[in-house]
Amino acid sequence: MKRTLSSLALLCLLASPLTQARSIPDPHQKHAPGNEAPQTPIAQAGYSNATNYQLACAGCHLSNGMGSKSNDVPRMQGFVGNFLKVEGGRQFLVRVPGMSMSPLNDAQLADMLNWLLRKDGMAGASMPEQYTPYTGEEVASIRHETLLNLPGTRAKLISAMRAQGIAVTDGMGD
Repeated sequence: MKRTLSSLALLCLLASPLTQARSIPDPHQKHAPGNEAPQTPIAQAGYSNATNYQLACAGCHLSNGMGSKSNDVPRMQGFVGNFLKVEGGRQFLVRVPGMSMSPLNDAQLADMLNWLLRKDGMAGASMPEQYTPYTGEEVASIRHETLLNLPGTRAKLISAMRAQGIAVTDGMGD
């Protein structure tokens, strides 16, 4: 039995390079019809804010902004505006890795943040009464400051929200 298993393992090892060789693309292969032109970068495509959200945010926060506790992704729907009510929260929203490292340019990122933070949109009733929209210049000045401790920074902001009596309904629990 042991000799049979050893022989089988040796046979698999010898066959492995043949299997890998088939996965090497043919350098003369043509593009699929309709894909001949290079893809336009998102920052140059001129998509709507809703499309930019789907491309840059929905993969984690889901298309409706509900997030996923099991994946450690907080809910934005009806909650994200609370970050604007605590010191450092405005900057935090720009510096979150999904935002700061998105393929969107600074103006597009500002526009998408403003779109997310509408009272009739994702942020809903969580928005403060007074809101100054983000600008591309503001985003440019903030987004490149690396957020070294995302969980710790977020925890401090959540603590500040609780200290102000803001109900934390981000789906993450305590």
